[in-house]
Amino acid sequence: MICISSLDGAGGDEVGRLVADRVGLRLINEEIVARAAREAGVASHVVADAEERKPLVARVLKQVLTGGPGGHAALGALHEGSHISGVAGSHSAQSDDFRGLIRTAIEETATECDCVIVAHAASVALSKRAGALRVLVTASPETRGARLAKANGIDERAADRLVEESDAGRADYLKRFYGLRAEPPTLYDLVVNTDRLSLEEAARLIAGTTASAP
Repeated sequence: MICISSLDGAGGDEVGRLVADRVGLRLINEEIVARAAREAGVASHVVADAEERKPLVARVLKQVLTGGPGGHAALGALHEGSHISGVAGSHSAQSDDFRGLIRTAIEETATECDCVIVAHAASVALSKRAGALRVLVTASPETRGARLAKANGIDERAADRLVEESDAGRADYLKRFYGLRAEPPTLYDLVVNTDRLSLEEAARLIAGTTASAP
């Protein structure tokens, strides 16, 4: 069992795919959301939206920054402000319910098969599970911003804002859902920095660690 957590822009999704190919394990990502959605009796996109590690206002601002459809209209609606607190409270409660289902989906998946799970804070959810290798893929804000700018077709300033928003959302997610006030490196068995390593090199290192584990 390999759990790969990643900061946005650090390349964790691609590293996870490369690791799964190297060690011959199934790659699990969206299946977690789909499983939680089946348990809740809702569409997958509903759970995926609720799992976003960003508050409502931050998600709207991201749409505006990246030119996403409806971003400015949504921002205008927020300015009206009359029902924001009620909507936000409802959204938060719903998110917590779905996150509980996501955690259960992670635990059940880990019981059923050996695999590579990317994202969904699986490293934390399976922190006490024997035989799970917990990996953090990270990079500097500058590297991450440059990658996000290229991937989203946005300028450097907008990409830097996305990095800040993502990090704040990640911290909030870990605090509210797992009670973690910080994310120390000791949460992980291996931390790889894609400033210095290519994504292929990072995957090779992770796969090699798995092969040499007792």
